[in-house]
Amino acid sequence: QVHLVESGGGLVQAGGSLRLSCVASGGTFSNYALGWFRQAPGKEREFVAAIRRSSAITYYADSVKGRLTISRDSAKNTVYLQMNSLKPEDTAVYYCAAGAATNNLNYWGPGTQVTVSS
Repeated sequence: QVHLVESGGGLVQAGGSLRLSCVASGGTFSNYALGWFRQAPGKEREFVAAIRRSSAITYYADSVKGRLTISRDSAKNTVYLQMNSLKPEDTAVYYCAAGAATNNLNYWGPGTQVTVSS
């Protein structure tokens, strides 16, 4: 079973950037597809981005395409979410997820708060 811990959240002004990190332990990193989700206050958790085990194929929600980039570093057992041109509507708790496939992510981290001020 894989254990995930996110970091890198914080408060940023609109138009700014943040990079989230998620370190995985307890499993073979290269065997897992990885993803990022977010949940804003009063809303359901939503998909943000995902990356296959091979790193060659990535997926993004339409609302973040061109601004957020997911990547993975197998040497560091870490998945990243580079967030640029941030908007107040990006404010949410961001969760890292892992699983056998990008449509079957069933391991979750505790989340990290991202707040974008206008």
